[in-house]
Amino acid sequence: MNFFHAAILGVVEGVTEFLPISSTAHIMFATRLLGLDPNGFLSSFTIAIQLGAIAAVALVALRRLLAEPQLIGITAIAFIPTALFGFFAYPYVKALVGGSVLLPIITLAVGGFLLIIFERMQVGKLTTGNRLEATTARQAVLVGIAQCVAFVPGVSRAAATVVGGMASGMTRKAAVEFSFLLAVPTMAAATGLDLFEVGFSFSPHEWQLLAVGLVTSFVTALLTVRWLLRYIETHTFASFGLYRIAAAIVLAIVLL
Repeated sequence: MNFFHAAILGVVEGVTEFLPISSTAHIMFATRLLGLDPNGFLSSFTIAIQLGAIAAVALVALRRLLAEPQLIGITAIAFIPTALFGFFAYPYVKALVGGSVLLPIITLAVGGFLLIIFERMQVGKLTTGNRLEATTARQAVLVGIAQCVAFVPGVSRAAATVVGGMASGMTRKAAVEFSFLLAVPTMAAATGLDLFEVGFSFSPHEWQLLAVGLVTSFVTALLTVRWLLRYIETHTFASFGLYRIAAAIVLAIVLL
């Protein structure tokens, strides 16, 4: 891996982490396209650069939490189902799916179709529902449960939480904003655990590569989050569903 590879992977992580298109599938495709050999450092690198994306969304979330402190408690409630599932069930899910290449492709395509169907069911409901500050404990729990589905590679944490939020009665914007809030403890816990398992035995050059990946991930994630908040004011997620289907076809051709 060189600095160009590190920057590209950082950009891919930053752009895809908070869009409903599965960062896992895109990172998998990017590493294969760049011709990078699977090894211990590459695995650690793709996990660690998520910290850049976490920092970006934390920066956005902090502003909202300072304005609406009660959202801290609601976010904590939503995190409970994910924490319980992650502690008790994730090891079994991870062992079951392993490093399958086919599964993320299938879930990417199926998720695309489901996203389109869901959006068709939401016609006329673009601005109806509870705003973020009116989120209830019940809605928080439902979003937290929906997020557990994202433990399956290719599902997309963003897609699961946004759909879960809208299905529970939130507006599209509120669901996206709540997805951002919930991403902070969820991704921090998951990334921290993965990094603890793989360790930090990097060479000076590898630390430099990691720094490049973190910076590019942070910058692109921050830009993506701000763009998405503007995009959802006048658009649905149907286009992301179409993109997922197209991406699944491309991934199947390239990876299989």
